[in-house]
Amino acid sequence: MAKNVVNNVAKKSWSDMSNTQRTVVVVTGVAEIALTTWCLRDLKARPSELVRGPKVLWGPAMSVQPVGPIAYLVWGRKR
Repeated sequence: MAKNVVNNVAKKSWSDMSNTQRTVVVVTGVAEIALTTWCLRDLKARPSELVRGPKVLWGPAMSVQPVGPIAYLVWGRKR
């Protein structure tokens, strides 16, 4: 029974969404792209001494949305 509930929620298509829901999806997507871009640019410009851990691993970690960019901002950068 629970499986049917999960499948019904997951199968909502773009045309089934209200204008408000579509707006939330688009704004969230733009925010994720902007945050990831900002973090990647900061990572590239920041010297290795000011990054916790190897810079080469932070790049792929930022592809894990939205955890990667947030983790970089909170733990990856030395102040």
